[in-house]
Amino acid sequence: MGDAVAKAALFEGFAQVGKALASAKRLELVDLLAQGERSVEALAQAAGLGLTTASNHLQVLKQAGLVATRRQGTKIFYQLAGHDVAALWALLRQVGSAHLAEVERARAAYLGPGDTEELTREELQQRIAEGGVTLIDVRPSQEYAAGHLPGAVSIPLDELAERLAELPGDDTIVAYCRGAYCVLAHEAVRTLTARGRRAVRLAEGMLEWRLADLPVVR
Repeated sequence: MGDAVAKAALFEGFAQVGKALASAKRLELVDLLAQGERSVEALAQAAGLGLTTASNHLQVLKQAGLVATRRQGTKIFYQLAGHDVAALWALLRQVGSAHLAEVERARAAYLGPGDTEELTREELQQRIAEGGVTLIDVRPSQEYAAGHLPGAVSIPLDELAERLAELPGDDTIVAYCRGAYCVLAHEAVRTLTARGRRAVRLAEGMLEWRLADLPVVR
């Protein structure tokens, strides 16, 4: 029979991971890091946190082994500790959406009405092979630089309305963003269709693309 103290320590180790994820803001930081490495300052700005608060949250994630760091000069950069951390985040979202009605209600309220057409990854790849498609990445430019889908053009959502002339008039525009729970692609499609352009969105996003081990351009 195993030692009771060792068993307790084992489960306490598992609990440390759960405790680290038991914060909405820390989960948001994990979601941002699933897009690629970022500095503390960039993470704080993206998550709407003060620098000290962001650093404290990141330290909790680091102590649980969920993120890793590197130093460049005076700056500290964070990244997810492994592919499995991104997979854990994706699974946590899936379980929450499937088993908690309030999560699904919040998702619908955040993403808005089902008024945007979507494509699966397989459908996107087929449409690109057939031609007549322009793929746009509507995430912030630093996320695009950290890794994007092959052939994608960076047009952040806040620049889209001013850069419509850059998009071929006859193509179907396919927008994608961070993942299945990211509102940016929904808003991009709404912006494009309101201006008479043919637009659809990728049903998932960069997180799911990476987890599927599909090619990423950096």
